[in-house]
Amino acid sequence: MLAMSDENDNPNYNQMTSGAEPAAAIEFRHVSLSFDDVPALRDVSFTLPRGGMICITGDSRSGKSVLLRLALGFLQPDEGDVLINGKSIVGLEETDLLALRREAMGMVFQENALFTGQSVFENAAYRLTDHDWPAEDVERAVVEVLTFVGLQGELEKQAEELSGGMKRRLELARALIGWPPIMLFDEPTSGLDPINAKQVLDLIIRARDLHGISSLYVTKALHEIPYLAARRVLADGSLVSNSESPSDLFVMLLAEGRIAFWGSPRDFADSQLSAVQHMLHPVTDALHGDVEVDDPWRHNRETHSRTD
Repeated sequence: MLAMSDENDNPNYNQMTSGAEPAAAIEFRHVSLSFDDVPALRDVSFTLPRGGMICITGDSRSGKSVLLRLALGFLQPDEGDVLINGKSIVGLEETDLLALRREAMGMVFQENALFTGQSVFENAAYRLTDHDWPAEDVERAVVEVLTFVGLQGELEKQAEELSGGMKRRLELARALIGWPPIMLFDEPTSGLDPINAKQVLDLIIRARDLHGISSLYVTKALHEIPYLAARRVLADGSLVSNSESPSDLFVMLLAEGRIAFWGSPRDFADSQLSAVQHMLHPVTDALHGDVEVDDPWRHNRETHSRTD
């Protein structure tokens, strides 16, 4: 369950790539990248199957954001290959990369990326108008996605008039417009209160399950991983909690640019690897009294111990 740097020796890699029909949504093959001779990613290999979700975590500067930028083609690897829908994007012209992002990928950034001075409708529509969709198709798609995120009554409001939670839902709508088959999330709940964060997580689950979206989800909020794993949306639209994690959700832990852990959320919760324990139970230099911090993974482990 350690790093997936060698697919020939890693059973998880072989399991996910063998007999893949059709091509995987995203695949990294021995990808390495350095900045000024400082490694950012080292020999990283993994596969995101269609309709699957990989939750990526790790300390700051562990390579999480670099990995997303490579998947989008914003960066090019020094070594290795990056494939989207089975096709290499390494060395593609910028016009081809732009077309790929518009047609196949959506991105929710950690920072605010809305256009100020534009309405909710205009923010949600920009990807389609930039892609020369007919006006009536744009309006239909915008109303659909804004209804999906609960902003159907705010079409004419300016983006800066929205609350923090509404702004994040608008960013999600803008990324989901046209329902791209691949979504990348870079700490999408960062800075939100628990209620708004839960709303965003539920919308991500609905998009994943109802539209079959493949997702890379970067987070340092580890309690989000079992939440995403244990919830499903049924065909009737109802969101249900399931004690068994879905087989197509995996956890990837990056440490110093390498994959230090790969496996299911349950395996992550039970792992005794030092890199995993460091994330689950971080030690700070200063201890402020005998303060107890709830372990978000405890209930998950207790539930499985009762059912095993």
